[in-house]
Amino acid sequence: MALAQIAEVGNLTLALGLAVSVYVIVAALFSQFKQRGEFFASAKHGIYVVAALATLAVAILEWALITHQFRFEYVANHVSSDQPLLYTISALWGGQEGSLLFWVWLLSLFGAAVLIQHLGQRNHLIPWVIAFIAFTEAFFFSLLIFISGPFVLLAQTPVEGIGLNPLLQDPGMFIHPVTQYLGYVGFTVPFAFALAALVSGDLGYDWIRTTRRWALFAWLFLSLGLLFGMRWAYVELGWGGYWGWDPVENAALIPWLTGTAYLHSVMIQEKRGMLKVWNLVLIMLTFLLSILGTFITRSGVIQSVHAFGVSSMGPLFLAYIAAVLLVFAYLLYLRLDKLQEENRLDSLWSREATFLLNNLIFLGAAVATLWGTIFPMISEIVVGKQITVAAPFFNQVNGPIFLALVLLMGVCTLIGWRRASPQHLVRNFLPPFAVSIVTAVVLFVGGLYDVYGLIAFAASAFVLTTVFLEFFRGTRARMRMYKENVAVAHVQLVNKNRRRYGGYIVHIGVMLAVIGIVGSSFFQSSLQQNLAPGEEATLGPYTIQFQKLLMTRESNAQVIGADLIVFENGKQIDTMRPQKAYYPAADQMTTEVAVRTTARDDLYLILAGWNDDGSATLKVIINPLVVWLWIGFIVFIIGTLVTMLPDPREAKARARVRAERVLVSA
Repeated sequence: MALAQIAEVGNLTLALGLAVSVYVIVAALFSQFKQRGEFFASAKHGIYVVAALATLAVAILEWALITHQFRFEYVANHVSSDQPLLYTISALWGGQEGSLLFWVWLLSLFGAAVLIQHLGQRNHLIPWVIAFIAFTEAFFFSLLIFISGPFVLLAQTPVEGIGLNPLLQDPGMFIHPVTQYLGYVGFTVPFAFALAALVSGDLGYDWIRTTRRWALFAWLFLSLGLLFGMRWAYVELGWGGYWGWDPVENAALIPWLTGTAYLHSVMIQEKRGMLKVWNLVLIMLTFLLSILGTFITRSGVIQSVHAFGVSSMGPLFLAYIAAVLLVFAYLLYLRLDKLQEENRLDSLWSREATFLLNNLIFLGAAVATLWGTIFPMISEIVVGKQITVAAPFFNQVNGPIFLALVLLMGVCTLIGWRRASPQHLVRNFLPPFAVSIVTAVVLFVGGLYDVYGLIAFAASAFVLTTVFLEFFRGTRARMRMYKENVAVAHVQLVNKNRRRYGGYIVHIGVMLAVIGIVGSSFFQSSLQQNLAPGEEATLGPYTIQFQKLLMTRESNAQVIGADLIVFENGKQIDTMRPQKAYYPAADQMTTEVAVRTTARDDLYLILAGWNDDGSATLKVIINPLVVWLWIGFIVFIIGTLVTMLPDPREAKARARVRAERVLVSA
């Protein structure tokens, strides 16, 4: 088959995807308004067809990338013949057109997964859910057809392709966009159920229970996207940090903040029947902020190391966001009478109150980050030029906010539902408070005088102590009640209440990450020095001896590295080689740092430059405790997976609800 015909097939799959998506919308709505079950069955088949069409389109584009079909404009712009296979595959999401196709493909698979999840079940929300999913699919298919198509052919076939952006040729960037897209797209499902609940008027707990794991799934992968993005920035950009408040970093962080607030807030609705409107608003914000994050990345309206070139799709993204927001607001207004609170806040000293304060702080962080991110767009509209908001703004505004969140994590754990007595507060708060004070005193005596650092470490000790006490008390109670040994009691404690104790494990992970962030942010040290062969540079306990420059050739890059011997307190401990890589096809230089990690610190080496006489300019950075950031994320992921496991108590509750429905229908 000729390339022109293959391109036509690719374009046809997109056109059919749009047509079938529109049909699903019409059929699903018609089935509800006219009570015609055969149209609902047809709409479900349409969801599967869209998934098959999107899969075919992805397969065609990947085939073109892997086989180097340079007549495809997208292939010519993102692949070269000497590019490693891993990065040739990842070129699918390395450019604007491919990433949009990847977005709609994931959404189509999620739509099919929702139907498979509810096979054999009668859920009256599903028609509305698939109608909204199809509406979103139709929007992205429209972008691919009318604005940014991946199957455009060039008039002449280039001899060679430009290749993927060298900064993206890193294993971390193979997985970072995938996990971030899974998070972005995943939030479509819980929002679709929330919208379905508003349309149908069934605003009980069903839509929350149905989507709890979907929300956790999306939140987990958005968290992984942040993790892999931070790791990529740490090892690839060569500046010694992992978070620079880049607009695209912020675009992923903002929905993560509102999503985190939502996951905490729905607990109050499930436990006390409160915050019903608030939860709907939070999941709406999380979904639309995910769409906004995609818009910021794809439109190029804000300068970023991640963003693609400027395109004309920005107004369409904003129109979609406005349309969804207006429909949601109208439906919410119609259903306000069915969203009355079942209980009131009994006391400010209650878990509900601390959760609500937690929500407000998360939202405050999201608003502050969003304002700083979109301010360049606003300034361009108002004064005609982009005024960039730099990292100091975000650090000054969000630093105290995040510190307050850390403290609340411990407070929420210690306070019970409804109302806490003074005796209860004193008994629960005294041990962790004492540990935090001792921690601050020990660190101060040890030479730590930074106020923010002391407060952050003391707050981390406070939270870790509260979580330890929860595990300790629960395990001890099981040992007494069931005569279990400590290991069995501990495992069974978690197993019998996976949501609660999985959440505590998440909190442990967050605190470990906070320790890593505080250590590397407040106590980083560095030096930059030009060295001739045999000369040394010393920073802290480390001495770096420069040996020689070494030039090598990789498949698509020329690499120069500095061979170094590392000593710690006079003892040789390692050899390291920071590098610079030049990519001729892109005429671009990248930095390949060398990092030696211990539990205490990272020794981070950068080849900043070199001279004809064989000397090299090295930048040496010591990042204290940064490894605990990555360890914290691992613990965080484990805790989230535990919360996603089926909970025995939830299964019993669902069985009881189904039995009650059978009795009512009988």
